[in-house]
Amino acid sequence: MHSDIFSPGQILNNTYEIIRVLGRGGTGEVYLARNQIVERDVAIKALNIRFSGNADYVELIKREEQMRNIINDAVVRYSECSRSDAGHVFLVMDYVEGPSLNEVMLERRLDDRESMIVAHRVLEGLVATHEQGIVHRDLSPDNVILRGGKPERATIIDFGIAKDTAAGARTIVGNEFAGKYEYAAPEQLDGKSDYRADLYGLGALLLAAARQEVPNVGSSPGEVVRFKRDPLDTSGIKPPLKDLLDWLTAPDPAKRPQSAAEALTRLDGWLKPDSHARKTRRAAATRRNAPVGLIAAGVVALLAGGGAWLWSSGAFGPAALPEAVPYRLNASVAADGSGSLSGNAPDPDIAAALRAAFADATGITAPEDALSLAAGMPEETWPDNAADLMLLSSALDRWELAISDNSARISGLAPDAATRAALRATLDGWQDEAGMSVQTSVDAGPESLDWATLEPVLAQAATCGPLRPPADQPTSFGLRDRITVLGDLASAGDAQTIQAEVAPVIGDRELRIDATVLNEDLCSIRSVLPSSATGGMSLWLGKGGTGEAVMNGVFSTGENPVVDVQIPASVTGASLWVMVVDNTGRVFHVLPNINQPETSVEQLGSVDSGVRRIRVLWSIDEVKQDNKRLGFRVTEDNHGKSEVIAILSTTPLFDMRRPRDESVQSQAKALAETLRGREGQIIGMASRIIDARP
Repeated sequence: MHSDIFSPGQILNNTYEIIRVLGRGGTGEVYLARNQIVERDVAIKALNIRFSGNADYVELIKREEQMRNIINDAVVRYSECSRSDAGHVFLVMDYVEGPSLNEVMLERRLDDRESMIVAHRVLEGLVATHEQGIVHRDLSPDNVILRGGKPERATIIDFGIAKDTAAGARTIVGNEFAGKYEYAAPEQLDGKSDYRADLYGLGALLLAAARQEVPNVGSSPGEVVRFKRDPLDTSGIKPPLKDLLDWLTAPDPAKRPQSAAEALTRLDGWLKPDSHARKTRRAAATRRNAPVGLIAAGVVALLAGGGAWLWSSGAFGPAALPEAVPYRLNASVAADGSGSLSGNAPDPDIAAALRAAFADATGITAPEDALSLAAGMPEETWPDNAADLMLLSSALDRWELAISDNSARISGLAPDAATRAALRATLDGWQDEAGMSVQTSVDAGPESLDWATLEPVLAQAATCGPLRPPADQPTSFGLRDRITVLGDLASAGDAQTIQAEVAPVIGDRELRIDATVLNEDLCSIRSVLPSSATGGMSLWLGKGGTGEAVMNGVFSTGENPVVDVQIPASVTGASLWVMVVDNTGRVFHVLPNINQPETSVEQLGSVDSGVRRIRVLWSIDEVKQDNKRLGFRVTEDNHGKSEVIAILSTTPLFDMRRPRDESVQSQAKALAETLRGREGQIIGMASRIIDARP
């Protein structure tokens, strides 16, 4: 497939290798690519050169890149935004493998329950994005991917940038509007959109999937406006899917759910219509005999001692109480240790018991009037459930619990990822037991993380020399910050191992390992090299045939790498030693060698503009002119990574010349011995990787 942006095999930012085109639109293209460092497939969205120079479109790309702070399985994960050498702006994100809802609806109709499951999953994603203040504005069937073809793994993609689609839906982008006519909320036509516009888009795309057709909104602006003024036609759709669609797509935003969380709560009730009724038939005492694992033993005893203690107190006498709809309880503990409790209780005894449960969970005594007496409690076990959830929440550093009838939401900060995972696992079993639906939005801490805390973990996990931060990276990281680590790895699988070892420490932060994958031989030498600065020395790589510089060190079959050591001309009285560690387990001594025994820098190379350039690997033509010179050409037999290493010292590194080549193990041992106690004699060190490829 022709492309004017990237081509298969092209490497972006020394990291992403383009594999193929996934899709094409009027503004650019989407590619499947491979992260060569961690060996993971990614998707890359690139703007064509025209739109890469358009500030409005670049701003949309930048807005989409801000999504990288959102960590939710129902939302595509973004990693970085960059610009290619040719000027194309591109965005890197997770590759979500599976058909789009648009592709599925062209093949078959989703049944009502599948549609409800997709709605639930998308709403979970919208809760996460809306909490970060981000409105998608372009929800449509092609922007919902069924990961692995499963409705329960629906994933939202494509935040913030317009694109054309094969289904014919037209995307419009302006200063205020981004969306497709067919799925945009009425208010979006006037350049207005908030979270409720996404809910309309969700309803419209679900209706399209149910009908197996793209809505016919008309062909002129007037027809579109008139179409959007009326409710969507949901005739023939059965409840509760019809009820959900009518609610989500109400033309008046005030008549829609006012948040994704509100829609999710009601949808939970529709998806689990009998769960509450089943649980009310269970005696409260039975539930008390199987308390959840995170509740302290003393509190369990308090809850168990009363049997059906909260309902059978007799407080429901003939006196009428105001009815609370919905029946609520809200409890929270802030980072500074302060807390609050409010909500409803059916009688004074139950109110006192709930205050006691709050005190046990928080250590805070709530005011006696914290809870208002009201009728309308959903079921007998509701107070017990509320007490359980407060105690479960107490495992968090800070938290908010909001209960509305038989739905609850816990948000806050866990001290670490393990605590969050334990809470979620406990709640998974507890919900069926209690007959209550619980949503969580819990971050994994710590709240603040210093590099000093992370450094020992990285040192333990390193496989090829130290892992280090970029020079301009802050030393302290907040939640959802990106932590970049630089260095080298002995094998591609090391990156995943490091990620796994670091994950419990960093919580909800992104660890980006920007490392070069070498091999065990190179890393054996790396392990004994001195940890010194370059001393102003560097290595220049180029192509022997053209003299063109090769910044990424990649050479293809037939090409002839040349290498220059560059040293400030002011450096005198120093000795230079250069070796090449190749990919066959051998070390070749380039300088000194039998044909070039000189190591004194004053006797080597030439000086130009204050820089001494010493060629150590030559072009084939230069070798033909003088066969004492060393050079080579990339062939099928030498594909792989080799490393050129130069060390500048005040005295010769070895007392006598090493053999032309030797094993990595032999050289590593000799190098360790000669460097022992001579750290002060090392002026500088530089190295470069030569990556020979087909």
